[in-house]
Amino acid sequence: MIDLHYWPTPNGKKVTILLEECGLPYRIVPVNISRGDQFSAEFLRMNPNHRMPVLVDHAPAGGGAPISVFESGAIMMYIAEKAGRFWPQDVRGKYEVTQWVIWQMANQGPKLGECGHFRRLGDREGDQSYAVRRFTDEANRLYGVLNNRLVDRPYLAGDDYTIADMIAYPWTVNWKGQGQDIEEFPYFKRWFEAVGARPAVQKGMAVGNDLSTDVTKLPPEEQARIRKMLYNQRAIPVKVA
Repeated sequence: MIDLHYWPTPNGKKVTILLEECGLPYRIVPVNISRGDQFSAEFLRMNPNHRMPVLVDHAPAGGGAPISVFESGAIMMYIAEKAGRFWPQDVRGKYEVTQWVIWQMANQGPKLGECGHFRRLGDREGDQSYAVRRFTDEANRLYGVLNNRLVDRPYLAGDDYTIADMIAYPWTVNWKGQGQDIEEFPYFKRWFEAVGARPAVQKGMAVGNDLSTDVTKLPPEEQARIRKMLYNQRAIPVKVA
């Protein structure tokens, strides 16, 4: 019924967590980002932004042709609406959740991604001390946002576990690599442990673990090829038929 074009990164794992929580049948279609699958003509027809994940629902509500959705936040809204779970549809509940989904897409994901990138980079591209400090501090600020939000509620949107929690969790698993101390954020830590203990979260986080490889163990020339392909990308030229 559902194809998930996927690679085991935090953005992919958000979606597999939700699919497991909903118990929906799905098929993983690997998108090997180190090989460049995301730049294929077939993939670009589904996502012109050449990023995974992409969901294709072959049995959408109301029937008709398959529906393709890109951007992990939009995918999670689509799945939750289809399943009728984890995203309340009354106006107050809906936007209590939606604002945190957008926060994750606009703030947590991009900033923690940059934090990890510059902390891993070292000085191969010159002095990175400002970038490391800038994004490590921003990561700390964002963990503080979560911590303060969770002082008086068990989940980000209140009493109920929702897609707001599922979308934020995978980006926090590597808190140590982001230069953070989880003990600084006790209310976040309580949430982190509670969400991580859910069986469906554990299953969703494990999806595709057999697909990825440790890039640091590849030959230097292969590492250089992957860096050249993934970083400092520029616009894809328009191809007119």
